[in-house]
Amino acid sequence: MSDENRVTPPVTAGEAEPAAKTTGVVSEDQVKLALRRVKDPDLQLNIIDLGLVYAIAVDGSTVKVDMTLTSPACPSGPELMTNAESEVKSLPGVEKVEVNLVWMPFWTPEKMEPRVRAYLGF
Repeated sequence: MSDENRVTPPVTAGEAEPAAKTTGVVSEDQVKLALRRVKDPDLQLNIIDLGLVYAIAVDGSTVKVDMTLTSPACPSGPELMTNAESEVKSLPGVEKVEVNLVWMPFWTPEKMEPRVRAYLGF
């Protein structure tokens, strides 16, 4: 039978939906949720909504996060990076976390979630 003619049986009550394909012990969405607990100490807004996280890669029990800061002179940079690493490492099954500080593309207020940008008046 060809794939185009194959019928997938419906999921019945009490049965689990087919799992989404993942390459690691956690999903990127789980990592994002953990990173939402990391807040800029001055703005009290999380680094996801601020647009500071550029990329998340999960490979087995290793998670890599590319993030930036609002400016190279940001005094909270080390704290934000340490907290990001700690929050991701607290996820079950995660053994190694690499937080990479990147500067390209340079952060601008347009990288913020629109609702946060509006709240801050940008």
